[in-house]
Amino acid sequence: MKSSGQSGARAEAVLSQAIEQLWVRFLPDTRQRISILEAAAAALAANTLTPSLCQEAHDAAHKLAGALGTFNLPRGTDLARELELIFSPRDLPGPGSAEHVSAAAAELRAMVENRQSNS
Repeated sequence: MKSSGQSGARAEAVLSQAIEQLWVRFLPDTRQRISILEAAAAALAANTLTPSLCQEAHDAAHKLAGALGTFNLPRGTDLARELELIFSPRDLPGPGSAEHVSAAAAELRAMVENRQSNS
């Protein structure tokens, strides 16, 4: 007869494995969303950000904010939420925020790639 501790540990291992499988499955989408944020940051720095790219960046940040916490990246969720607000469709962000946006996108990229190497 298994103890409840063994059952709990087994359930946790199964859950952890399922999350890792989801991570692998969604990693290409996650990388693509970060690429959109990087492109938006570059366009912002060049003062060429279009409303369309701003909307894409907003959508990408929104999706990242919703997903990264699931994969134990709460800092990633916080950064993505911040970028979601910056790329709010109400107002295009100004070039003055380009450095901050670029740094946040770079931090997201590093987080995702570092987590990838741990799976």
